[in-house]
Amino acid sequence: MQPLRSIHALSRLRERLGARAAAAILLCIAFYLALPLSAHALTAEQAFQMAAAEETEQRVSAINAALKSPDAQLAGYLAALADDAVKTANGHAFIVQGDTVTDAASGAATTLPADAQDVVNSNYLRAVIGAAQAALALGSDDVQLRRKAAAQLANDPDAARAEIIRHALATEKDAQVRALLERAQAAGDLTSDDVQQRLRAVAALAHEKTPDTQLLLNQRLSEERDPGVQKALQRALAEIADGLAWGERLGQIFSGISLGSVLLLAALGLAITYGLMGVINMAHGELIMIGAYATYVVQGVFQRWLPEAAFGWYLVAAIPVAFLASALAGAILERGVIRFLYGRPLETLLATFGISLVLQQTVRSVFGAQNVGVENPAWMSGGLQLLPNLTLPWNRICIVVFAFLVLGGVAFLIARTRLGLFVRGVTQNRPMASCVGVNTARIDTYAFALGSGIAGLAGCALSQIGNVGPDLGQNYIVDSFLVVVLGGVGQLAGTVYAALGLGVLSKLLEGWTGAVLAKIAVLLFIVIFIQKRPQGIFALKGRSAEA
Repeated sequence: MQPLRSIHALSRLRERLGARAAAAILLCIAFYLALPLSAHALTAEQAFQMAAAEETEQRVSAINAALKSPDAQLAGYLAALADDAVKTANGHAFIVQGDTVTDAASGAATTLPADAQDVVNSNYLRAVIGAAQAALALGSDDVQLRRKAAAQLANDPDAARAEIIRHALATEKDAQVRALLERAQAAGDLTSDDVQQRLRAVAALAHEKTPDTQLLLNQRLSEERDPGVQKALQRALAEIADGLAWGERLGQIFSGISLGSVLLLAALGLAITYGLMGVINMAHGELIMIGAYATYVVQGVFQRWLPEAAFGWYLVAAIPVAFLASALAGAILERGVIRFLYGRPLETLLATFGISLVLQQTVRSVFGAQNVGVENPAWMSGGLQLLPNLTLPWNRICIVVFAFLVLGGVAFLIARTRLGLFVRGVTQNRPMASCVGVNTARIDTYAFALGSGIAGLAGCALSQIGNVGPDLGQNYIVDSFLVVVLGGVGQLAGTVYAALGLGVLSKLLEGWTGAVLAKIAVLLFIVIFIQKRPQGIFALKGRSAEA
């Protein structure tokens, strides 16, 4: 209705003033309406200033000025700047893509002058260009793209973008994008010349207890000169630190449980071969390595021979393969070497140490000396965010669950099956077990293969949290022996307590003393504990203890 009223008004105006006067007025109105359109056009001077100004801040100011009135050419020009595809000459900027040269302002095809110079972007300018692209992306229909853009603006605040953010907030409906934009707006106000505006920004950001906000306020505190704002920043940082403390504590505890579950997997097999059978198997780490490489091979088979959609299931197939590969290697080791050395632990130590070197060199010859990468399936990627500074990775969560499933399976096998009964009988009283008809040599092979297979499962799990290499097992062999000895030789319950206890204790100490001192402190604790209680946490009882 408004345009119709305007037309009627102009008609009446024409009747009163005449054709020439009405035409003059219409020309003025047209000129006035065209002013915003011309302001929205990227001029050659703006394009040149954005690329070739002598001072970095001049280029930043030119980029921010262009953002206040963006046109269709600006997004493409910023992308070209980010890709180092811009050259300048004679006060003009040119976009060069292959053999195609276009004028940055008009987008028209042109020829590149002979004296054109490359545009060099510093890391700071690249960050500014990226933030400018994010500001333009706020108008996208894709909510994920807007969230990403808003997060980028929040992490790289600039008071010059306040108008863009206010305009985006006026139309934005997504709650997550609005929260990020409000944080970006407050973060931008931190650089304002107005002290009161900076104080309001600090008060607004103090309510967002996130690591990003903490970092932002710390950076501002190092630059702030006003005493009142400095005190407000310090109070806000103290409040944020208190709010993040529980996330840090819970993160340390989860890291300790995660490390403990890895140690539990690595030590479970050793709890059988050393704890029950009395064999000091220094090749246990290489059996872990075999399980990891078996997982790598299964991954390769899925990548090469099976459809891409099936790749997410390769880890499920790798679990039994890793178990069987390490169990077979353990059975061969027991039948070929270990069975001749029962009752002579020092000789088993030397023999298995030599075998560990042979296995490492064999793997180097087959797979190479470099580490190989094993990818996480899609369902193990990412994490579960519980608090702003606490995200639990899915691969770690899965390993913790997997470790306790393996523990439950081993406990059931040892306590509730015929094989477990025979293993316990042979390890506790070999002559009596032989007298009642148990094939002790076969049970020894089965038990050693079982412990080796569990080591292979540990290798399968470890492949999901790090690279796989010939030295993988060496990182866990000493810790595995410490867990078994601390928990009590032959005691699965003690192995669980020792693994989780050492994992949590190590991570808590690392937060206070650092990794090296934490390792030393843990070793001292174990030495003192074993001196006071040589049997470990859980001691054997009854006839088996006397034997």
